[in-house]
Amino acid sequence: MNWKVLKTEEDYNNASMRLMEIFHAESNTPEGDELDLLLVLVKDYDEKNYELPALDALEVIKYKMQEMGLKAKDLEPIIGSKGHVSAILSGKREITLKMAQRLKDYFRIPAEVFLHSA
Repeated sequence: MNWKVLKTEEDYNNASMRLMEIFHAESNTPEGDELDLLLVLVKDYDEKNYELPALDALEVIKYKMQEMGLKAKDLEPIIGSKGHVSAILSGKREITLKMAQRLKDYFRIPAEVFLHSA
């Protein structure tokens, strides 16, 4: 199929279904090229038509801590003293830019998570 910019919900659904069919296509193959194109088209449609909820950086940090089995004391080398960690996790103190950089690297999360918080 010759894909073009997705303009309708039907176009979007068709592209999404095809994307799922060829999701494991090999790179540098016709299906791999089609997959790359569909990823761009679907992402473009999503960005134009759906507003994703803003992520709360603090909630993301807490989720990652739980996922990794970490305690507040494990963040002391990243954030600072026990008091600083406690104040950050309770929402009483803002995450600084330097903290955001360290947390981003430590948890391997996108910097965008911190854009509305830092």
